[in-house]
Amino acid sequence: MNSVGQYSSFRDVAIFEALRTPWVDLGGDLAQVSPIDLGIKVGREVLARAAIDPTAVDSVLAGSMAQASFDAYLLPRHIGLYSGVPQGIPALAVQRICATGFELLRQAARQLDDGVQLALCVAAESMSRNPIAAYAHRNGFRPGAAVEFKDFLWEALYDPAPGLDMISTADNLAQRYGLSREVVDRYALDSHQLALQAQADGWFTPELVALGNERFELAGYQARSIQLPRGVDRVTRDSHPRPTDLTDLSRLRSVHDGGVQTAGNSCALVDGAAAALVGRASSACRPVLAHLLASTVVGVAPEFMGIGPAPAIQLLLQRSGLALADIDLLEINEAQAAQVLAVAQALGLDGDRLNRRGGSIALGHPLAASGLRLVLSLARQLREGNLRYGIAAACVGGGQGMALLIENPEYPG
Repeated sequence: MNSVGQYSSFRDVAIFEALRTPWVDLGGDLAQVSPIDLGIKVGREVLARAAIDPTAVDSVLAGSMAQASFDAYLLPRHIGLYSGVPQGIPALAVQRICATGFELLRQAARQLDDGVQLALCVAAESMSRNPIAAYAHRNGFRPGAAVEFKDFLWEALYDPAPGLDMISTADNLAQRYGLSREVVDRYALDSHQLALQAQADGWFTPELVALGNERFELAGYQARSIQLPRGVDRVTRDSHPRPTDLTDLSRLRSVHDGGVQTAGNSCALVDGAAAALVGRASSACRPVLAHLLASTVVGVAPEFMGIGPAPAIQLLLQRSGLALADIDLLEINEAQAAQVLAVAQALGLDGDRLNRRGGSIALGHPLAASGLRLVLSLARQLREGNLRYGIAAACVGGGQGMALLIENPEYPG
């Protein structure tokens, strides 16, 4: 069992409340909205839903991967200010690629030991606004020189260390763990069907904040806003879950010849934001969403980056003294179907406890924000099922894995 990595245990740490926007497909109704404004919206709403005055917040932590607007450097600060947090409260940018949402919670828990009482954690991502970028032309163009602009969204999926894109790393895992195209397509089909059923049942509704045309005022400063496309009044639901079948999935061409990953069994590209409030459980004035018990982060080989959740979970169990059998439910981010299946196989994990409401293949993966969604979904499922322990985990580009252990505060034991 892997013992290499960072382990943090937390006492008296709670997630008071959490919520998210709908996840909306690349180029959809949120395509022109800055992630800062999505973050402001969820920041304001999570405070309102928790019935907490913004002046009680004494730390703001925010994350976003892509520089999706010219004021991207200011994302954490503007989210805090326009959410009503006092001007004297500082803001910190946090980044661990696909595990950024987890890292926000980890950093917030650590700040409690430094005297912070309440941390506002926000993750916002606009995949649609990833830029077309040029890094080598600051000094202009020589006559006749080739001018190179590239799609940042696509190029960011490539890791030059092993010389592979993220899809190839999942194909590597499929080969290592003997996963066929049919097996990974079946997993993708299950993800869609579970998410569609949850959506039809209204299960996601309590965790969603609807978006409309919004204006965010800040006394003495320029207002910010959310402007939806003409003809769109409200965005109320995740847009990517869709009916499909194994035949349709099998018709899709693999991204790489001889590989198993396709557009249908890989995570969807979406825009969205999520927020959470972290503080001392003992100071809460109302029931909390979850107790945050521990976290781990580990490194793995970049060419097999998707396996990262397995050693992260193993280390989490080893150091916390729990066994996998003690964990009632797990949410493991679905970067690719082969990736999450390889993790399950490496852990010896049965599918009955994994991603019961579908995952990122069906719902989408707005990089920085997915970790908060996973924890929110897990916490709600634990409470709904009267279960005790849950683990949320994700792989991280470049070869890392991260996992969080949470506990249902209402568990009778």
